[in-house]
Formats: sequence, structure tokens, C-alpha cells
Amino acid sequence: MNIKIVFYVLGGLLRLLGLLMIVPLGVAYYYGESLTPFLVSIVITVLTGLILLSYKTDEDWMRKEGFAIVALGWLAVAIFGAIPFMLDGISPLNSLFEAMSAFTTTGSTILTDIESHPKGILFWRSMMQWLGGMGIIVLFIAVLPKLGVAGRQLFRAEAPGPTEDKLKPRIRETAKILWMVYFVISFAEVVALLLAGLSLYDAITHTFTTMACGGFSPYGASIEAFGSPLVEYIITFFMFVSGANFALHYRAIYVDKDFLLKDDEFRFYTALTLAATGLLTLLLYRDINTGFFDSFRLAIFQVVSIMTTTGFATADFNFWSDSAKMVLLLIMFVGGCAGSTGGGIKVVRILMLLRHGRVELFKSLHPRAIRGVKFNNKNVPDEVINSIFSFVVIYLFIFMSSALILAVLGMDIITSTTASIATLGNIGPGLNVVGPMGTFDPIPPLGKLILIANMWIGRLEVYTVIVLFTPEFWNK
Repeated sequence: MNIKIVFYVLGGLLRLLGLLMIVPLGVAYYYGESLTPFLVSIVITVLTGLILLSYKTDEDWMRKEGFAIVALGWLAVAIFGAIPFMLDGISPLNSLFEAMSAFTTTGSTILTDIESHPKGILFWRSMMQWLGGMGIIVLFIAVLPKLGVAGRQLFRAEAPGPTEDKLKPRIRETAKILWMVYFVISFAEVVALLLAGLSLYDAITHTFTTMACGGFSPYGASIEAFGSPLVEYIITFFMFVSGANFALHYRAIYVDKDFLLKDDEFRFYTALTLAATGLLTLLLYRDINTGFFDSFRLAIFQVVSIMTTTGFATADFNFWSDSAKMVLLLIMFVGGCAGSTGGGIKVVRILMLLRHGRVELFKSLHPRAIRGVKFNNKNVPDEVINSIFSFVVIYLFIFMSSALILAVLGMDIITSTTASIATLGNIGPGLNVVGPMGTFDPIPPLGKLILIANMWIGRLEVYTVIVLFTPEFWNK
């Protein structure tokens, strides 16, 4: 692997990150807060970027460099994005946890008194999620010219889902389109929340974290702090939109307005959301003694929030019945659609596995029949099905291993299990200690490191990070 290429691209990425910190610097200035955390962070980040840019080389990139740049790039932006937190008085480990949670759009937090932190810091916390939602590497590709084939390697290593959804022949144009759609829908949500009565600060910060399926809020009570059903329904709608494939949004706007409804994954995503909402509504109506419409409002918000791995909350579901919590736990493993800002295993993988199971059942009755898995009326190659099986096996192995480590460190089984899947699936809250109104601060230091790794691995679809730890990657 050519380390000069990796350093050079990481340098450009850090320089971009440092310049983006000017935005929260402006917010801190507007509210009369200390500028030191961002001024120091900008100098350190930009200076480091410029030093790494001195490693410029004209040598060609290989696939290894692509994997290394994406994996190390996300780690680097989390480390440097954590500097403002450290200068705000948060410990280095907790700062890295918060920054990694932000950039990977996980939404798990270690902050115990969120409102006590400066507005500039909380704005940066939300902004990091928005940047990480569509992908910090995709943004880098969009703004950096002449990446060519190298840009395609980066895009493929970062893109969520089992297949690459290319909108234009040039990958830079695809990245620009995705960011354009992302920005336009974000703007629409800001306007909607302003009309619903939120301040500009609250509208922007919650739009950042809704569109990214991130779930950070400047308030410890999350969306419940507003006490507004209208705000809840607006955020529910935009969470659902963000959990769908952004390439489909583009095609639905510019190619065919029925494109979403024709897509197998989106239909299955909608069906799962409606089924889980209906079941949870009935359970809440039975258990918490509220009206049907209040039960529906609580259910649809929390189902969409967990399904899309956003992690917002309008109630402390730690106090719901075990059957209601089981519904939420099951959809934690599903996640959003491929090409969305959501995490998890992804709806398309679940759908393909179910269809593969149905094909195998059919073949057990008709051994000589030739029948394969279809997706959007096209045959799915066997290698795609095999890669999905491999992904799910590795994903579940990482989930179980990290849950076991947390249990060994003294956390109870519910906290260990849900903290593991909440971070690996980039969901945010879990149950018990790490519930929606709790924090991850009580997790032991080693446990926090494990969960930081979970967030990093989960956001980059497992392989991009895991491959760095294989001997074959480092062999010439």
C-alpha cells in the first residue's frame, strides 16, 4: 500500500474539515460564547491537513488505498472533530466517543447534562451528524475535482448497501447530485419546523440530525422537550424520507415520480414500518392506558426513529412493556434502506435473505426447478447473495462479541446487548442504562473503546474497516 497517497488524501479531508469548523465558530460568536475551542481546533486541523498534503504523489491508486483512505478518513475526522469537545472540558475518551457517534450518525451520547454545554458546541455536534449522514468522503469527492477512478474506489468503499447506485457515469457528478438532494430536503425540513414554531437554531440542529438519521438533540429530553405533536409528525415524515434511498429520491423527482413505489426495497421498508407501527400501537393502547391516537403518535414516531436508526425519543420506552420493547429491539436489526443515511443491516439485505429462503423452500419441493432470487424484476447474482450471507454472519459475530465484552465488564445483559446493537447499527439509544433518556457515560473505558469501534465498523458496512486487520491487506 502506498502510504503517501493515503496521507495526501487524508490531508485534503482534514483541511476541508477545518474549514467547515468556521460554521460553528460563527454560531459561538453570535451567542457570545468562547471562540477558543473552535479557533484552536481549526488551526490544529488545517495545519495537520497542510502537512499531510505535502505528501503529494502522481502514482495510481489501488483498491487497498481506497479502503485505507475511507476507514482511516472516518477515524481521522472523529479524532479531530473531538478537539472542540476536549477544549470544552470533556475527557479525551468521551470526546472521541461523542465525535465518532456524531460522524457515524449513531446518536449515542456520553453527555449527562446536555443543556449545560455552549450552543456552538451543540451546533457542531449536530452539524457533524449532518456531514456524516450523506458521507464525509462523498462530500470530499463532490468538492475535489479530478479524482476519476480513485473517486469511484472511495465511493464504493463508503456507500451503504450491497450494491453501488450510480446516477451519472462520473462518480463526482453522482456525489454532487446526492448532496444536492440531501441539501434540498434538509432545507424543506428547516422551513417546516420554523412554521411549526421552532426557533431557527432548534430547526437547523434538529434538521441536521433528522436528515442524517443521527438523533442528537440540544435537549436531554430529545423531541419530547417541545411537547408538540406537529413537530413530532414533521420529524417522523423526514426521518422516514431519510431512511429511504436518496438515489431513488432523485429519480422520483427527475425521472419518474412513481420510481419509489416501483422499488422492491422501498415497498418492503414501508410495509415493515406500517406493520411495526400497527403492532406497537395496539400494545401501547393496551398497556399504557392512553387514547388510540396518542398510542399511534407514540408508536409511529418511535418505530420510524428506531427503524431508520435515528434514535430520537418522545417517551422513555424503558418503561414500556416487554412486548413493546421487543418490537423495537427486533427492528433495531433491520435499519434503513441501502443508499440512505440510516444504519443497520439494511432493508434490502433482509428482503434478499427472505426471498432466498423462499427460493430454497421452493427447490426443496421441486429439486429440478431453476429459480433464482429477483430484485426489481432482475436476477440477483449468486455472489451478491453470498456476500450478504457473509456480511450478516460477520455483523452478528461482532454484535455478540461486543455484547459479551460489555457483560464481562459488569454491565447487565439488557444494557450489554442493546448497547452493542445500538452502536453497531448506528441507532443511538438502547435499553436500561443506555435507554433513550440515559447516557453511555456509565460504560467502563474499555467498553467505550469497544463501542467506538462498533460505530466505526457499522457505519462503514463492516468490510471497509475489518479488511484493515487482515494479513492479506498488508501483503504486497
